[in-house]
Amino acid sequence: MSQSLLARAFRLGEISVKNYLSQIERDYLAYEPNVHAFLPELHRFDRLQKESEELLEQYPDPQTRPYLFGVLVGVKDIFHADGFTTQAGSRLPADELQSKQAESVTRLKKAGALIMGKTVTTEFAYFTPGPTRNPHNPEHTPGGSSSGSAAAVGAGMSPLAVGTQTIGSIIRPASFCGVLGMKPTFDRVSRNGVIPLSTSLDHIGFFAENLDLALHTARALYNDWDEPTIPMKKPTLGIPDGKYLDHVSKEGQAHFERICNLLGDSYQIRHISIMDDFQATRNRHDLIMSAEVARVHSVWFKKYESLYSPKFSELIKRGQAVTEDQLHEALTERETFRSELRRTMIDHNIDAWICPSTVGAAPKGLESTSDPIMNLPWTQAGLPAINLPAGKNDQGLPLGLQVVANWHKDESLLLWAKDLVKTLETL
Repeated sequence: MSQSLLARAFRLGEISVKNYLSQIERDYLAYEPNVHAFLPELHRFDRLQKESEELLEQYPDPQTRPYLFGVLVGVKDIFHADGFTTQAGSRLPADELQSKQAESVTRLKKAGALIMGKTVTTEFAYFTPGPTRNPHNPEHTPGGSSSGSAAAVGAGMSPLAVGTQTIGSIIRPASFCGVLGMKPTFDRVSRNGVIPLSTSLDHIGFFAENLDLALHTARALYNDWDEPTIPMKKPTLGIPDGKYLDHVSKEGQAHFERICNLLGDSYQIRHISIMDDFQATRNRHDLIMSAEVARVHSVWFKKYESLYSPKFSELIKRGQAVTEDQLHEALTERETFRSELRRTMIDHNIDAWICPSTVGAAPKGLESTSDPIMNLPWTQAGLPAINLPAGKNDQGLPLGLQVVANWHKDESLLLWAKDLVKTLETL
């Protein structure tokens, strides 16, 4: 039984706390030793037993229990959560990093979710990998920086996990691990209580076992969720032709063409040339991120430079060289870039862009989390994006489809996804 179905049975009172947690623990013990998605925790299931019993006392009537009642959620270790230490994948003294519980965690708890545990992140959500492995092949990367969260859902150890994306850290690991991953419109889910990487680029998002769970999770996380009440028409899809798609591997291109051919039977698809100066978009992203990282870490870096990895230290030093005027100019250009993408969608009657979630399947090796280039422009623009699992390659590694909607069209994106997956499931 899947984790979400197990949680449903628990919510409806069809299984006891003991039976519920024993099955979860069985899955955890079966997969975690090979996947390493979670940070170690003593007496994890004793804690969950106590918290589950408290939840039952709070909601004794199954008819009044919230949808996320008892759903186990993995929490990326840059989110602060009461009762847990935040280490952020770093070697800095833990006392320096602690703060008030993240608003997103509080919202999930209020909706009935239980914290399965902290999930592994790369160092401060950048590129230095942690110990997590791809649940489909442990010799391959799970992606980053939300590696633990994606792998936890991909391995079936928790049906839900939260993560962040500053370049591609939700969509990329979701694709590599074969799960649904949602990156909301910038700032529609609160960043309060999450250690920032880049304040202008960070997005709070999540991984889910299925779209029904994703919809209920969004309803809990967003403070302005506004779901359409009328039937949704099929979206008109746009393919972003140009230098952007040139980064996709031959395998990825062939798979994307197959997806487009399948979708073309039931969707209107238009090819639109955009992002002609793609290198400028990449350069702007790196400048904003490095400059803001340097500012976030200014005090810590002065005190603990030797405790940072070489890769993260280099990022900080690069950002220290960026002037306030340069950062301001890049942020202004980012607003223009967002406006251009939004206007292009309106002018061409495009409801959503479709493109590969990654350059290809998860590469072999754990020393790199792979290239997030396919996610970078949409993250920079702050547009909502989702990874939908879209079959596997010849080696059995997952591939995904990235679907990107217009500004604040998150509700439509998730509802459109429910129809899109019906086609993708035939791959």
